[in-house]
Amino acid sequence: MIFTRNLVLTLAAASVSLGGCVYNGGQKYVPTASDLAAADANEAPKAKNVILFIGDGMGISTITAARIYAGQKLGQTGEEYVLPFERFDNVALVKTYNTNAQVPDSAGTATAMHSGSKTRIGVLGIGPEAERGQCADALANPLPLLGEEVKERGLALGIVSTARITHATPASVYARSADRNWEADAAIPVDQRGLGCTDIAQQLINFDFDVALGGGLSAFYGEGADDAGRRAELSANLPAEWAARTGGTFVRSAQALALAPADKPLLGVFSYSHMAYMAERAEGKGEGEPTLTEMTEVALARLKTDPDGYYLMVESGRIDHGHHAGKAGYALEETLEFARAIDYAIRNTDPANTTILVTADHSHVFTISGYPRRGNDILGLVVPPEGDISNPDEPMLAQDDKPYTTLGYWNGPGAIDHDHEEGRPVPETGVNAQQQAAIPLRSETHAGEDVALYGHGPGAERVRGVIEQNVIYDIIRRAYGWE
Repeated sequence: MIFTRNLVLTLAAASVSLGGCVYNGGQKYVPTASDLAAADANEAPKAKNVILFIGDGMGISTITAARIYAGQKLGQTGEEYVLPFERFDNVALVKTYNTNAQVPDSAGTATAMHSGSKTRIGVLGIGPEAERGQCADALANPLPLLGEEVKERGLALGIVSTARITHATPASVYARSADRNWEADAAIPVDQRGLGCTDIAQQLINFDFDVALGGGLSAFYGEGADDAGRRAELSANLPAEWAARTGGTFVRSAQALALAPADKPLLGVFSYSHMAYMAERAEGKGEGEPTLTEMTEVALARLKTDPDGYYLMVESGRIDHGHHAGKAGYALEETLEFARAIDYAIRNTDPANTTILVTADHSHVFTISGYPRRGNDILGLVVPPEGDISNPDEPMLAQDDKPYTTLGYWNGPGAIDHDHEEGRPVPETGVNAQQQAAIPLRSETHAGEDVALYGHGPGAERVRGVIEQNVIYDIIRRAYGWE
């Protein structure tokens, strides 16, 4: 099954209309002429700048819980709170599946957004015809990359993430890879080496970006380095190689980031792997690392000086990781920091020439349930609505006579053992709690339902209805006036 970004207004007789788009025999998703007429008017304003915010794993249940959590931290009941991007006028639902997977991963979904084509799970920047892990297939089936086009058209390019900068979502801006795990050359299997494929870290170093900020030092160093993660025989120092080629500045701390020259390309890598969770910073972890908002601020300050405009992708990568660990509090703290970064961008850009899009690559099997009262602690036990039962101040009990929490997971490391001699344990609560789950897995999984897309600025009127994820690429290009 091949998905393409070409918009064809001639509709085949066998086509079936689906929610404003046309499905042609499993091949093409085509907006109708009436859908595009208003958006494509010649007088429609065009964006000089586009910012795509991706909350990795930020499904709609995560947004709802984060909204409540943010309000409660301000002393409100929480349900009435509004996150900054929820004020955008334009909202759509996005279908996230990969071409070979009903429930997707971040590589296939991020590729859809940055190439205009859906593809297989686990690959970056290559078409669905390519088998995962096969270098020859990857070389034979390249997809267009938005990052490449941005630079070819003379715009500035920025990439920001709290995950490794070589991780799937940030890598989708600049890299093609037969496997998302080929972040360093040591990760490429022996039988696939020497066939012409380049690891993701080396692709970043070879790429003409203006700002790249995130984690993942291990992929950039070889023999003799404290952070060695590349093949020992290469003795690599990729940041030094990049700085020599570009004259740019490489930084490893928030302090160095603040002092970096403003007129040179900037590469910042602040941690061995992913950057520290916001919830762990009070414990001293992540010392010296900038926050997502601080990285966004630095990126915008540099990119906005380009007279031709810019493209900036900002990922909150650790929302996803908090969910995988079954720790809702971690995921929600990451979502709140993500919202702060978005709020900074809203307040420091011109809506007349800057389009801001906010979305997720996929959801998680994360639930909000149990009939808690209005204002109930979102990270706590379920307490019933006042007047609903005779003892309204005590937590509600399940059939095992133990309380349960509002938040939980369908699967994951917090799975309960009903056969334990003491039965289900009383659930943990608070930011550091691991929520209970139904099915035991070492890592909680993604979910397959639609995610939200919020749009603001020129071209954001196209953010509407139910769309395929690869249409986000078209929305961005049309915002710039490239179609």
